[in-house]
Amino acid sequence: MATGTLIFLIIGGVGVVVLTLALLGAELLHFAHPDADGPVPLEVAAGFTGALGFGAAIANELIGGGSPGSIALAAGIGVLAAVPTAWLAAKLSRAARDMRTDPTPTRSDLVGSLGVVVTPIPANGYGEVRVRVAGQPVKLNARADRPIPTGTQVFVVDAPSDTSVHVETY
Repeated sequence: MATGTLIFLIIGGVGVVVLTLALLGAELLHFAHPDADGPVPLEVAAGFTGALGFGAAIANELIGGGSPGSIALAAGIGVLAAVPTAWLAAKLSRAARDMRTDPTPTRSDLVGSLGVVVTPIPANGYGEVRVRVAGQPVKLNARADRPIPTGTQVFVVDAPSDTSVHVETY
């Protein structure tokens, strides 16, 4: 293996390490001022570096680069591979960051939901009900005006807290 190829492989490996850290959430460029965004997203820099290194290493081996001119040609081919890779990384990371999501459910979303009693509700105490909120089953503490046995269908009429509800039979 030529020395130029080894250097390009090391550059590509650095790109992979930086990409791994970026995907794991490490903000390498934010150590001086945590609220400042760098001029280039970390994913883009990692994609560019990795594609440059690996693309140039492949080109250097195919060319048989031993002279400075052929190493420069391999580096140019690596840049030709790195630019579209960085552009694609920018588009994909921007799409992931700007993706619309549903709002986080709140306790007001509990009111009006249907559920079932999973632990009997006594007259002056708490039992448990299972309701669906945003399509997900949630088990909550429940009070009622009168005792309700296990397995009874209930309707949530109030949510005094995020983890407790007031229910009536359905």
